[in-house]
Amino acid sequence: MIVYLHGFRSSPQSYKARVMQQHMQELGRADEFFCPALSPSPAEAIAQAEAIIATADPAQRATLTVIGSSLGGFYATWLAEKYACKAVLLNPAVKPPRDLESYVGVTTYYHSDEVFEFKAEYVAQLRALAVEKITRPERYFLLAATGDEVLDWREMVAHYPGAKQKIIEGSDHGIAEFADYLGLIMAFCDDEV
Repeated sequence: MIVYLHGFRSSPQSYKARVMQQHMQELGRADEFFCPALSPSPAEAIAQAEAIIATADPAQRATLTVIGSSLGGFYATWLAEKYACKAVLLNPAVKPPRDLESYVGVTTYYHSDEVFEFKAEYVAQLRALAVEKITRPERYFLLAATGDEVLDWREMVAHYPGAKQKIIEGSDHGIAEFADYLGLIMAFCDDEV
């Protein structure tokens, strides 16, 4: 079971989410893939992910991997710690309370003109979800691009010591060549920890 969590201002229409969904369909595993449209409220976004996990049968829950991109990676880390599951982190946000404080106000999603408000209280919700230090690093797989124009890949590497790490030379925040890494990602998801 894979729960894919998109980033801030993103959606299930993001490039990586669509590539991942298509790959799971090609594998005949579409029923194991979940990608909710996350609320801008961090508390509600976590509740959405937890609702998916709660409705899974025990066999699905036993194979749970949370894949998170950017802010979704921050959420995936919190969920991996709570549920003792695996997490794949794609250019994850490590300090979103700091990084998103300047976004308080009204903005739009990347994949539509839909407007939403990022409220000041959401920064406090992010602080409440912060994982200062991961446990069991073998549960984590970090993909970090040195060319990420939004987040610092060195912070990502430092935040996930001992985790499996693939540092991508160059690239960008969206990991334009994401499809090239599907084999590595699926091998990690399907391997027993």
